[in-house]
Amino acid sequence: MNKEIRREIFERLKKQNPRPTTELNYRTPFELLIAVILSAQATDKGVNKATEKLFAVANTPESILALGEKGLKNYIKTIGLFNNKAKNIIQTCRILIEKHGSQVPEDRQALEALPGVGRKTANVILNTAFGHPTIAVDTHIFRVANRTRIAPGKTVLEVEKKLMRFVPEQYRQDAHHWLILHGRYTCIARKPRCGSCIIEDLCEYKDKNLD
Repeated sequence: MNKEIRREIFERLKKQNPRPTTELNYRTPFELLIAVILSAQATDKGVNKATEKLFAVANTPESILALGEKGLKNYIKTIGLFNNKAKNIIQTCRILIEKHGSQVPEDRQALEALPGVGRKTANVILNTAFGHPTIAVDTHIFRVANRTRIAPGKTVLEVEKKLMRFVPEQYRQDAHHWLILHGRYTCIARKPRCGSCIIEDLCEYKDKNLD
């Protein structure tokens, strides 16, 4: 795949969805951080149902810390791995208060030092909360990048680095959201909806489903 085809792919995705964003509900960088931590191996819809109730009573590091681990679990118990996530969130809130003035840091190293925050989560926060042109590679993006051949790679990090190199600069800020949404609703895992895909003619997937 050459740069002209990649440019056309992202131009079409842009025309289809000029202002893409996350499907997680949030109002502040802190709320986004908590939502993204909770979203690991969970659906955005499920996370939104939990955070709607949680954020109504606690949406700052101090207020969530005041709930305590047991109190927090009552709000997130419908989410997978909630025990471990509650522990990480409480520890993260404590670190934010003690080291960052209760603010979410706009720095990759500081973000990745928070419990429950890895490279993918840090990329989401940097991109969505702070406007950095980062690309967080989840299972959807990994699949789309490999299947289309936009940025094939054997590991998440390899795909991320290739995307950062191959995605034209003017599309890099929104590429994360376009690719996630494309993987979530069109280029789905079991049976991709190639027949209704706006980039089907540009995609290099060999086993296209054109029904």
